[in-house]
Amino acid sequence: MTTEQAGVPRWVLLPAALGAAFIVLPLAALATRVEWTHFFALISSDSSQAALWLSLRTSAASTVLCVVLGVPMALVLARTSFRGQSFVRSIVLLPLVLPPVVGGIALLYTFGRKGLLGETIDVLGLQIAFSTTAVVIAQTFVALPFMVVSLEGTLRTAGERYEVVAATLGARPTTVLRRVTLPLVLPGLAAGAVLSFARALGEFGATITFAGSLEGVTRTLPLEIYLQRETDPDAAVALSLLLVVVAVLVIGLVRGARSSAP
Repeated sequence: MTTEQAGVPRWVLLPAALGAAFIVLPLAALATRVEWTHFFALISSDSSQAALWLSLRTSAASTVLCVVLGVPMALVLARTSFRGQSFVRSIVLLPLVLPPVVGGIALLYTFGRKGLLGETIDVLGLQIAFSTTAVVIAQTFVALPFMVVSLEGTLRTAGERYEVVAATLGARPTTVLRRVTLPLVLPGLAAGAVLSFARALGEFGATITFAGSLEGVTRTLPLEIYLQRETDPDAAVALSLLLVVVAVLVIGLVRGARSSAP
């Protein structure tokens, strides 16, 4: 099928190609700067491995939190109607457009020692700011909207007809949710979880502001790349390419989940 047969003017191809080049060229430039003969050595230093495993652990934990918190939020936004719903949705999606460093400052003034909940946290004997827990919270803060957006869209696309039928047959709301709704939107749920994981893995601004950069404790892979850029540019380039590869794999997983959707 030609572009004209598809209803796409030929002139659209030029800006489309320029847009693709705008994305591909920087990635290609990154690949050309990698010291391929020392690639594995560059990404396998002690500090790099510590940052990588910390990122994987905290991203997995924040993804679990995104599922636990995001699924109910998406259900409420997609299946209920209440006054101020548009405002609530805007607040939920705010971290998508909020500068991450602003989110980090907000978290610091919420969970920090002198923050809104600081005294309560101190009474409980907990230390959140500048800890691994702070990394998970920061990642969850920026990644949660991806879960909500993905799942809410899937819920609206799937409709409510199967849930209505199940309810008319006597199924309780929890049973409908467990046996009908969640299986129906599972591809969207999986896509949202993968996107949340990817966003958490690449989080930088909120993490360094709220959690700091302590090796083995709060220094995730993006923070390690930032520090290596000053001391070992070759390692920074290699680690950057590693994150690009992870992002490509994530996009592939999301596309696979979307294509398997009913």
